[in-house]
Amino acid sequence: MTAPLVFLPGWCLGRGPLNAAVGALNGQIIDLPGYGSTPLITDFDKAVDAIADRLPAGTTLCGWSLGAQLALAIAARVPEKVGKLVLVAGTTSFVQRDGWPHAMPPEMLAEFTTGIAADAEAMLPRFVGGFNRGDARGKEVTRQLLELADPRPSAEVLVAGLAWLRDVDLRDDAPRIKAPTLLIHGDADPLMPLPAAEALAALIPGARLEAFAECAHAPFMSRPEEFLARLQAFLSA
Repeated sequence: MTAPLVFLPGWCLGRGPLNAAVGALNGQIIDLPGYGSTPLITDFDKAVDAIADRLPAGTTLCGWSLGAQLALAIAARVPEKVGKLVLVAGTTSFVQRDGWPHAMPPEMLAEFTTGIAADAEAMLPRFVGGFNRGDARGKEVTRQLLELADPRPSAEVLVAGLAWLRDVDLRDDAPRIKAPTLLIHGDADPLMPLPAAEALAALIPGARLEAFAECAHAPFMSRPEEFLARLQAFLSA
């Protein structure tokens, strides 16, 4: 029996941008707390538990961006639920901390959070365009992501997710992961730089990192054929 394949989306955009890739892989998507009909959970650890409760044992779990942080935490804390782990544009800490320079300065995230609380719709194109800087197909990928994005959740939901990005540090969780792990990362990702993925891969026992050239934060959209090929090879191994 084939293990179920479950994807966790990133912050704000929802499941829409992932639908094509997930459909091609016969997978399913679990909305993050507060998105769609899923109740908001503001505590990160409780959100990890709630998502884990929905997973059959041995699930192949994939997460993008904030979803990758949730997936990483589930694999570390509830190992029986995760048979294989895929982290797309993942990191242990979204903001810079002592010993973790490969991230956004905390004050930059604080400024962005203030803007989101004031006018999320105005900030979103800037956010998506910003995380595609350096991508060979940046303008086209930005347009596609904004067109495919789900209806925006409330400002409360968005700000709760940004609080996770501010507070969560998973460096102690990563070495506890037992599942075979693949990291897929754009080498030009300005939001979660490649050195963050390299450091994360070094923390997870046996993890493999696949870096896509001239690709930013959304490799499944920027390099869809390469993304599917790498993922399918990992799933069938």
